[in-house]
Amino acid sequence: MDLLNTLVDKGLRRELPTREEALAVLATSDDELLDVVAAAGKVRRQWFGRRVKLNYLVNLKSGLCPEDCSYCSQRLGSKAEILKYTWLKPEEASQAAAAGVAGGAKRVCLVASGRGPTDRDVDRVGKTIEAIKEQNEGIEVCACLGLLSDGQAERLKDAGADAYNHNLNTSEATYGQITKTHTYADRVDTVQKAHAAGLSACSGLIAGMGESDEDLVDVVYSLRELDPDSVPVNFLIPFEGTPLAKEWNLTPQRALRILAMVRFVCPDVEVRLAGGREVHLRTMQPLALHLVNSIFLGDYLTSEGQAGQADLDMIADAGFEVEGAGTSTLPAHRSELAEVQGGCGSHGAGASVCGSSAPADEAGCGSACGGCSGHAGHEAPVPAQAEAGEVRSGLVAVRRRGAGTDLAPNA
Repeated sequence: MDLLNTLVDKGLRRELPTREEALAVLATSDDELLDVVAAAGKVRRQWFGRRVKLNYLVNLKSGLCPEDCSYCSQRLGSKAEILKYTWLKPEEASQAAAAGVAGGAKRVCLVASGRGPTDRDVDRVGKTIEAIKEQNEGIEVCACLGLLSDGQAERLKDAGADAYNHNLNTSEATYGQITKTHTYADRVDTVQKAHAAGLSACSGLIAGMGESDEDLVDVVYSLRELDPDSVPVNFLIPFEGTPLAKEWNLTPQRALRILAMVRFVCPDVEVRLAGGREVHLRTMQPLALHLVNSIFLGDYLTSEGQAGQADLDMIADAGFEVEGAGTSTLPAHRSELAEVQGGCGSHGAGASVCGSSAPADEAGCGSACGGCSGHAGHEAPVPAQAEAGEVRSGLVAVRRRGAGTDLAPNA
């Protein structure tokens, strides 16, 4: 296809595709899907080889969020039967993080529900970062605490944070339909605050909320303009008890086309496969590794993910390798630029070990207000395709282990 050849050439040159080209990727047929994956895979391998970065979520404070984000199980008014607990102590969070690090994660994403942190919360998270880094030399730490006030990003960086996650989630035009307690502009402002403070910016999206192709392209182009180091791509899990419980709009093929479009628009950025991969990609998850270069390991914020060992087996069986702690995630030109600007860029050995992703996303990391469906994952079998317009009970396994419980995580 001439379209795919053009997009590969542009991706290898880090040149922005046209909106029409990005929309055309989303409009390709299932018969063309493997060609689309192969083309985007060339761009992925140019900048990231066959490496896969592992990230691990720690939910510092779960549930009871005052924000009304329609996609989130922790939202105001949510009837989802999730774990609810207040702040983990630094030693508890460090113990939770150690499980992910032992499984191969090189980044720990610290997430807390809420509109945004108080100054006391920032101090609390700072102590947690210190505890994690004391036990895990060289580990990257990304904070995801919601909307930041002036000076808080600088304080987090001084406390040892390498990155900050705050997702845009959807297009500016449709944002008000998803959330009413804060604005799209608030989210952009927080990403800019993190970037200005020298933190590695992490910001992504949630697909599957009923948005159009134009909305998806709009948010990805907005992310390209913000220029985060990492872009987590979440796929909505319609949690029972939330306003979007009936939004089952994705197929594995659709999810792969979305990931390919993101890779073409953001060729040299860490693209992270985040919440919802188990539900929506299912047996086609290994194909996604040809498009993304980063995933979350194990469980998510409020639901269970694929077992950590299954993630490692999938990576190996697909012919990829887990990225080591001493390896730079980002291409040299992005890492060097981040150093000059005082930020981070997942530097390798001999440099400050910083962020790229993530959660949200963070998550990819993502908090209830920080904004990703990174809380949503699933390890049980699901139907080939859920029907739109109905609640699908039993498809999401609520997390009952790991952080906030007495049970071991599945990292």
